[in-house]
This record gives sequence, C-alpha cells and structure tokens, in this order.
Amino acid sequence: MDFDLKTIEALAPDQASLSAASRLTRQSNWPRLEKNEQLALIWGECQGSGSNPYRVVVDTGDHGYKCTCPSRKFPCKHTLALMWIAATTPASFAAAGATPEWVNDWLGRRRKTASQPLETRPVAGSKSISEAAQDDERVVVEDAASVERRETAQRKRADDTRSSVSAALDELDQWIADQLRLGLAGFVDNSSDRCRRIAARLVDMKATALAGRIDEIPSRLMAVRNEERPDMAIRELGQLVLLAKAWRSAPDDPELKRLVSTSESREQVLANPDATQIESVWEALGEKIESRRDGLVSHSTWLLDLNSATPQFALLLDFFPASAGRRSNAFKSGARFEARLVFYPARQPLRALLADRKGDIASGDWPDFSFGVSDPLADHGARQDTAPWITDSPVMLPPGAVLLDDRGASWWQAAGDPHGIALPIAGTINATLLGLNLSATAALWNGSRLDLLAAQSGFGRLDLS
Repeated sequence: MDFDLKTIEALAPDQASLSAASRLTRQSNWPRLEKNEQLALIWGECQGSGSNPYRVVVDTGDHGYKCTCPSRKFPCKHTLALMWIAATTPASFAAAGATPEWVNDWLGRRRKTASQPLETRPVAGSKSISEAAQDDERVVVEDAASVERRETAQRKRADDTRSSVSAALDELDQWIADQLRLGLAGFVDNSSDRCRRIAARLVDMKATALAGRIDEIPSRLMAVRNEERPDMAIRELGQLVLLAKAWRSAPDDPELKRLVSTSESREQVLANPDATQIESVWEALGEKIESRRDGLVSHSTWLLDLNSATPQFALLLDFFPASAGRRSNAFKSGARFEARLVFYPARQPLRALLADRKGDIASGDWPDFSFGVSDPLADHGARQDTAPWITDSPVMLPPGAVLLDDRGASWWQAAGDPHGIALPIAGTINATLLGLNLSATAALWNGSRLDLLAAQSGFGRLDLS
C-alpha cells in the first residue's frame, strides 16, 4: 500500500471527519475487510443507521474511492476509516478469494489516471483488464465530449451576457442624455420613478449590479440639502458614464464585471492565486446597514489594519433578504482580532473575505498614524484617479473636532486652523461629541458628506457608527 497517515490527513476535509473515522475504527463495526493486492484495492462494509451496510472501496494506487453513504463530505468518514485501518493495522484485511461484483462495477466505470496503469492478472468472476480498459476509454471519450459541450455552452452564455450588457449600457447612455436634456431639476424631483424604470430595464438585460446602484440614487439625493442635489446628481450620473466607458474597454475585468453585472463567488475569490492577501491585526471600526429597494439588506463592516504604518482599510460586505429580519452582528465595534483577509481583485482592493480568523486581541489605542499630508481627502482623491466610479471611500482624518454652524449642521473641522478645511457630516451628532478634541477619526466620504465610524480621543475610543 502506498498511502500513509499523512495521505489520509491530507485527504480529510476537516479534523472532525478524521476523528469520526478513528472512532469507527475503535468500535470495530466493519463486518468484513478485504483486499486484492493485484488490483491495489481494499474494500469493506460498515453498518450505518439503515438496514443495509455501507459499501466502501478505495484504490490504493491513485486514492480513488467510492462509498454508498449519503454524506456530502468527500471523502466521507467511512472512506477515511477504511484508509485509517489500512495504514495502521493492515493485518485486519483478509485476502479476497473473488472480488465482489459491486467492486468490479465501480472499477469498470471509473476513469483511471494515465500515470497509474493497471498491470495485473484477471481475478475470477471479474472483468479482464482489457475489458476494463475499453470501458475506461469509452468513459473518457464520453467525459471529453461532455466537457466540450459544457465549455461551449459556458462560452455561449458568456457571449450572450456580454452582448446583453453592452446593449444595456447603450440604453443607459441614452437615458442619461435624456435626463440632461430634460434638466437636472426635473430629474431630482422625479428621480425615484425615472431610476426605477431604467433599473428594471437593466435587470432584464443582465446588468444587475448596475441596476441596483441606480436604484439607490434617489436615496443618496435625499440625504443632502436641496441646494446640493443638482451637484450630487451630476456626480452620480458622471460616475455611471465613466463606469460604462471602462466596461466597454475591458468587459472581462473582474472589478468592472462585479460593478456592472455579477460578482464572483466566495470560492472563486479564495481560489484566485493572484488575489491580494493580508494577514494582520484588524479592528472593527463600525458597520453600515442599509435596506435596498430591491428587497435586500446591505451589511457593511469596515476594518482597520493596525499593523500598517499608514491607514489601510478593508470592507466585509454581505447581502441578505429583508424578509429574514436583522441578523446578529458578526463583529462588535472596537473588537480586535488577528486574521487573514483575501481581497477581491480591484484597482484599489478594498472589499475582502475573512479567510482565517485566529484569535482576539486586547483593545487599545490606534497606532500613531503619520498625517504628513495637509489634505485629509488625499487618499480619496488617489482612489478616484484609478477608479472614479467609487462611491463611499474610507478616510482617516487628522486631529480635529466636530462643530455646529449657524444652521445647526455639523461639520468636522481640522485642528489648529479655524479657517482650514471643514467637511460636512451626514446625520445627527451626539451633543457630547461637540467641541471634543479628536486625535484621529475614521469615516466614509461620498463626495459630499462624512459618515463617521469611530474616533480616538483623550477619553479613549469613541464608537460613532
């Protein structure tokens, strides 16, 4: 036999399955264990919860296996138990007089790898090697034809999607031109109905992600004052034009596909060898939960890299149906933990997946970030240069304070210069925060408003999300 305990551990999907296999071995509930050294096969039967025992067979040559249990884990615990016994107590196996028919059937149907040819003598009551090889050849031909058909169908679906999205962007360009021709005042007043109609059209033409973004334009317009809405409308429509132009120049770009049509799956991102990975200590700055018009709830959790010399952020983004109710928070604001994040491919990687969380870290002050740039929105400007379609952008503001103007609106004001830069803040502010010296403030900037997440002060960390 050419596999050992390390091989079994490498094949095991998790430690629980390996432990279950070990328990099965100790319970000795295998009615029969047999092997055929000429065919490099071991097999056995394990009594499960049903009336009929599960039948398990393993090819020790290339580690192929088959079990009749309904487990969704591959390999299942019965396969691992059989391999465990073979590696630890090979004397438990009895030499087979004749290979069972169910083993021969599996051997004849499976496709052997080219690097493991069978050179054995035929066993009584079983198919000859030549017959098995002919069956393998037919299976290979059939599988190759199936793979070719599947790949052809996938290419056709991809081409159809690309053509449909291209047509959707043409309609979007015409729609934007119509809004400008009719006047921005009319668009602002009727943005809900107008955006809903074009969004529904884009969904039909497979530009789903872009449709969701357009559907949220009215709520973004309503979040600012009346006099600011035309400027916000120009900015929103301009970002759509730039995004459409970028997609036409690179329709296979993963970031653009994610923003226009569909996103990659979690498995695809984790399996991408080119994806950016950062293992560090992270702090949960805060979360942002928004109900969308398409019936979904967007749950954003913003993280700060505490081991970086300059402020570096990550976004964990999840969507779930509004009908499911509010979910419990995965992270408490201010929680610190060591983890490895895998980032979605992008010009400015920001959205990420939590690949491996190792343990919690005691809370404390933020690192002493160096604010050598006079413009606190410099990082936002750099992101806009490479990806001008970005909406919310995380920023780390230098020392400052929150103040009120004559109309009662709240502003973040840079410290040391009463006539220096000031940025408006979205929403209402707790009165106890007014005038408090903040050594650093983490926030989201959407081009017109700050959405505060957290701040560091002489009293410690402040949760502002």
